[in-house]
Amino acid sequence: MSVHFHQAAIIGIGLIGSSLARVLRQKRLADKITGAARSEKNRKTALELGVVDEAFENPSDAVADADIVFVCTPVGAIAETIGSFVPALKKGAIVTDVGSVKSEIVKQVKPFLTDSFFFVPGHPVAGTEKSGPENGFAELFDGRWCILTPEAETSPEAVASVREVWEQAGMKVE
Repeated sequence: MSVHFHQAAIIGIGLIGSSLARVLRQKRLADKITGAARSEKNRKTALELGVVDEAFENPSDAVADADIVFVCTPVGAIAETIGSFVPALKKGAIVTDVGSVKSEIVKQVKPFLTDSFFFVPGHPVAGTEKSGPENGFAELFDGRWCILTPEAETSPEAVASVREVWEQAGMKVE
């Protein structure tokens, strides 16, 4: 399987999000990468570094035509962020996150789930003491673990796509 997306969206273009965007670009996994960040500084920096092709303040604008969406916000904001952009998702989109607290996130996201998109919870166990898009690097994930925790009814194809992205990033996926 060789995963490729017309558009990937990164919601939260800090250390993890910008590192992931660099992997997507380096491995040519997406034709276009959009991003969203509350901080104007992070949006501007991500654009200047070529991490994303377009940057938005509103996550709904970033996900509008995305095949896959990576939610890289702080854990406490993941469910609310997903809830905010669900109406903008295209049918069949895959949504995944990078939060470390899986059961709570899944519980909080459940009210927003519809049959028009797939949610594949994930936790790439990676990071540094630094933050911001200027500190991201594609090798951040090399040799680290990523834990996926999809519900039993989640599309196997969606899970396989998310798994392959993280494997392409150099992660061991469980």
